[in-house]
Amino acid sequence: MMRSIANFCSGALLALVLTAFSVPSPAQHPLLQSGPMLGYVDMKEVLLWAQTKQSAAVYFEYWDKEKPSERFMTDAVITQKSSGYTAKCVADRVEPGRQYAYQLYINKEAVTLPYPTEFKTQPLWRWRTDPPVFTVAAGSCAYINEERYDRPGRPYGSNYQIFNAIAAQNPDLMLWLGDNSYLREPDWGTRTGMLHRFTYDRSIPELQPLLATTHHYAIWDDHDFGPNDSDGTWINKDMVWEVFQAFWGNPTFGLPGQKGCTTQFQYADVDFFLLDNRYFRTPNNCKTCPCTVLGKEQLDWLRGALAASLAPYKVVAMGGQFLNTHATYETYANLCPAERDSLLAFIERENIRGVLFLTGDRHHTELSAYKNARGNWVYDLTTSPLTSGVHAGAASEANQNRVSGTLVTQHNFALLRFSGPRTQRQVEISILSNEGTVLWKRTILPNGELARD
Repeated sequence: MMRSIANFCSGALLALVLTAFSVPSPAQHPLLQSGPMLGYVDMKEVLLWAQTKQSAAVYFEYWDKEKPSERFMTDAVITQKSSGYTAKCVADRVEPGRQYAYQLYINKEAVTLPYPTEFKTQPLWRWRTDPPVFTVAAGSCAYINEERYDRPGRPYGSNYQIFNAIAAQNPDLMLWLGDNSYLREPDWGTRTGMLHRFTYDRSIPELQPLLATTHHYAIWDDHDFGPNDSDGTWINKDMVWEVFQAFWGNPTFGLPGQKGCTTQFQYADVDFFLLDNRYFRTPNNCKTCPCTVLGKEQLDWLRGALAASLAPYKVVAMGGQFLNTHATYETYANLCPAERDSLLAFIERENIRGVLFLTGDRHHTELSAYKNARGNWVYDLTTSPLTSGVHAGAASEANQNRVSGTLVTQHNFALLRFSGPRTQRQVEISILSNEGTVLWKRTILPNGELARD
């Protein structure tokens, strides 16, 4: 959405000079293009991902770090051009709450990497202990410069070291909140262009250690879905859906019987609902179309899933801002306020506690808070941008729900730390700069109130 902002961000240029006529590769093996990456993690399965430069046999060896002599292998995957030579391999011989090391193989050759390749399965804690402490990183809007396809003038992307800063925090998970890649004019019309863009962006050296050590989940927004402000009329949405699936390791993609990037997973005692705000939405400029951002089926599912959740926190990830009251660009207040209000009314009517929206898109960061008539707080943490242009004008927006002191207009990412006994869980929210400096902290207490740290 905010790609149209004229004032491109300043900052350091690429630390690595990218060649003008090739996709960059940080590879430690002649056939490795990018990765390995950790996808979803559960108690009995972990998804492992890698991308090669041409068709090759990919598999992983993995082992419990306390039992290094007992080795397991994933099934081998032959990478194909149609899916960008990506491979998804499932480690299905794991046990809950164990620390594993893993080794990538390409054509039976071990790939040596200069950073750790390890993962930890989810623990079996229920009926045994309090839920574990865990940390989630989050961010949106990651623009990677490619000069020959970019707009002339100052580069729109910068400060790629932010990915090193995220990795240094050692989060258990990372939620990519949309605009994780920026499709350009040569990209969005063909599968070839989409595969090029996703490959190019996935391959920068700064990203590789983070991919290998943190479990990644993703939704999309307009720029990794199609052109600026794309909606459900986008003719190539099924094509980009296939490419998106090839490059991300979510447990599922779309509700049963539907396409899109909607999914749900649980980590420890927290439920995560990943929404699709593009595939089903009506056109922004259609004055007589019935207005929807999420679509009836997805909305019905979300209402039921929120009501069914017993989690102390229900984290709802979506591309655009939910609680910002300022009707501008692609805030819900501007696009479809009646739909937003109906969802808030449902949360109030059903007395649902612990709802925390995680949103991106807007090229600035802020925390919004809304207390309903039942006395329950709903929060919306917008975290943006990672590397793309900054929305310096956000301070002039009259967001009545903004929590004082939380507006950030520089490259940043979020950390959410869930901790405390089973019946007294809290969330510490930290916003960090691209260098890893803490910009602000707030804590949502077990009673739903916000404490300032």
